Amino acid sequence: MKVKDRTTTRATHRARRAIAWLASMACVLALIPGTAKADNPIVQNIYTADPAPMVHNGRVYVYTGHDEDGSTNFTMREWRVYSSADMVNWTDHGSPMNLATFAWADANAWAGQVVARNGKFYWYVPVRQRSNGQMVIGVGVADSPTGPFRDALGRPLVGNNEIDPHAFIDDDGQAYLYWGNPGLWYVKLNPDMISFSGSATRIPLTTAGFGTRNGNASRPTLYEEGPWVFKRNGLYYNVFAAECCSEFIAYSTATGPTGPWTYRGTIMPRQGASFTNHAGVIDFQGGSYFFYHNGALPGGSGYTRSVAVEKFSYTSNGLFPTITMTNTGAPQVGTLNPYVRQEAETIAWGSGIETEASSEGGMNVGWIENGDYIKVKGVAFGAGATSFSARVASATSGGRIEVRLDSATGPTVGTCAVGGTGGWQTWTTSTCAVSGATGTHDLYLRFAGGSGNLFNINWWQFGGTGGGSATNLLTNGDVENGTTGWGVHGSGTLARNTTLAHGGSGSLSITGRTGAWNGPSQDVTAKLTNGKSYTTNAWVRAQSGTPSAKATLSLTANGTTNYLQLTPAVGVNVNGWTLLTGTATVSWSGTLTSAAFYVETAEGTDSLLVDDASFQ
Repeated sequence: MKVKDRTTTRATHRARRAIAWLASMACVLALIPGTAKADNPIVQNIYTADPAPMVHNGRVYVYTGHDEDGSTNFTMREWRVYSSADMVNWTDHGSPMNLATFAWADANAWAGQVVARNGKFYWYVPVRQRSNGQMVIGVGVADSPTGPFRDALGRPLVGNNEIDPHAFIDDDGQAYLYWGNPGLWYVKLNPDMISFSGSATRIPLTTAGFGTRNGNASRPTLYEEGPWVFKRNGLYYNVFAAECCSEFIAYSTATGPTGPWTYRGTIMPRQGASFTNHAGVIDFQGGSYFFYHNGALPGGSGYTRSVAVEKFSYTSNGLFPTITMTNTGAPQVGTLNPYVRQEAETIAWGSGIETEASSEGGMNVGWIENGDYIKVKGVAFGAGATSFSARVASATSGGRIEVRLDSATGPTVGTCAVGGTGGWQTWTTSTCAVSGATGTHDLYLRFAGGSGNLFNINWWQFGGTGGGSATNLLTNGDVENGTTGWGVHGSGTLARNTTLAHGGSGSLSITGRTGAWNGPSQDVTAKLTNGKSYTTNAWVRAQSGTPSAKATLSLTANGTTNYLQLTPAVGVNVNGWTLLTGTATVSWSGTLTSAAFYVETAEGTDSLLVDDASFQ
């Protein structure tokens, strides 16, 4: 857990606050009638670069590098993860991998990419090998898209002093790893994703395949670096950074994963304050999205970059349109439900705040001073909220949270007092009344109080009658009525633990598990709607070790049982509570005869605690 000294690191914090304040001014200007509302870059509290998006289990995960404040070179020591279910509100998952993950590396945590396979997540990254000073490709592996990641090999996977790895799994199951600057290389990965067959193969960089560069005999084509290979409607695309400096984004297509390639032209022209660019392309919820980086934040440059995203549509013949950088960003997919617990670090725009690891698991928002705020976009209050709760901690005298609508100076619908709790990680829940929050609005949590750091906030949630379909399908999810409503999926013994609780006076304990799929369970057969999306939140605590936990839904229809993972697998521990959270669409064919919600761990025989669970 990162616990900063809040006096000795003030210079760094002041620098970041200056960045955030200037960025917030851009957002305020964008609120003037007749101008667009800014949602790009998607992260405002630190500099991020080299986006690598991945769609998994109904969310978009974006893996980035981290440019250090004030960098005058590519000074990067860690990688970061963000995720979103709606393309505008991004959850900060912190840094699950850094240079220290690879004991044999000493510098340059540069552009990488993550791919899922075999129930695991593989993060391919270029780093400098300590023994020879050469750039090589390492691979981290995790059981969850948010990590933590560990070194899969204890050595480089492959290396030839070139950079920017990208993995692609073809329809036939064959996986490829591409990388290169100044060349373009690939290997065929084995099914284990951490070894390969044969040797590295160099893709011919022809002008027909990658365009013509003028005035540089040693590099006759436009290809520079950062390959992003994918397949769509039978056609292979290779999107890449072209002709430094400054770079633009171009692409080529082919009928096979290794070519021969045909150059197709420019996607994103040379723009912005960064002399590099780096693209990632995905499809999500029926739309196509183009991720890139620029230098759009105050202090931004080619060494202090920021990740952004645009929505686009392919032409009728499957080609890219020209895509221009904007401060508007992608439109929101759906709305955000305020009647389920939302992490405070789920943010569309933040001013003045930073994030840090929380003792309760995940991240929290911290370094809050008077006038700082968080914007959460497209919050659906429905018929109306009546209360607001926030998990807060303060080593000072605290302050207050002003619950506002549509801007940081918009109507105040509630104010929550936050008192001192005795520590920055000593948590309590503060609740206040809310009036006037109906319909769909942008939510602003504005923080107020005296001078200096006021408090931290870990999560928030509204209560009221406006939740509509957000009724918790779990009986006694807060475990305040013993084990009522709960059963066991598989083997095990349930009891109520009154010593350890996330909230209230007790939690649910299960012991005597004999398999990974055993866990506390509830029958939800009669409560589900086919084709509907449900959000899961459950707090879990290990009784031993650090197992990986997740929530699962078993569905039996027409005699066939399928299993739907409701939340990403997350490592849990004995020292605190960890939130399992995710949104998934539940569907089946035929007649549903059985549906069970349950929490499980990969360990299988360990005991665990569950509290404050919701499935809605």
